[in-house]
Amino acid sequence: GGAALPPFGRVAAAAGGLILCVRPGRWLALGAATAVAANGNAVVDLSSALCGFHVAGPRVREALARSCRLDLDPREFPADGAARTIIAQVSAIVAALPSGLLLLTPSTTARHFHEWIAGAARPFGVALMPAAVGTDFSRGETT
Repeated sequence: GGAALPPFGRVAAAAGGLILCVRPGRWLALGAATAVAANGNAVVDLSSALCGFHVAGPRVREALARSCRLDLDPREFPADGAARTIIAQVSAIVAALPSGLLLLTPSTTARHFHEWIAGAARPFGVALMPAAVGTDFSRGETT
């Protein structure tokens, strides 16, 4: 058994983690989430390839809108949305969660990405926390 896989462009909570679909036919399982490896599907460990950041606050979407290619308006990018995009000229995956936005970036660009987000978010009162692999974002945890 395993978790139900969300459709393209969505994120779903599953077994203490998250499952995101940002490319048709491909899913990214984070934390303790388990995905179904059947029907010829393969599971690949990417845990060291990505770094995550959880950003939260009433103006989080406004803070990122200036440098994000997505329309982050909640009507266009709802609370269960997931997408691959460019933020501050860096490849990123964005997942809209009830507790804020989860941002994933390649480990090679994580330091630049963190510094940019910290500076861009400060005037908007947005909280930025590193996102550990085992975090349950659906409950607002950030460690």
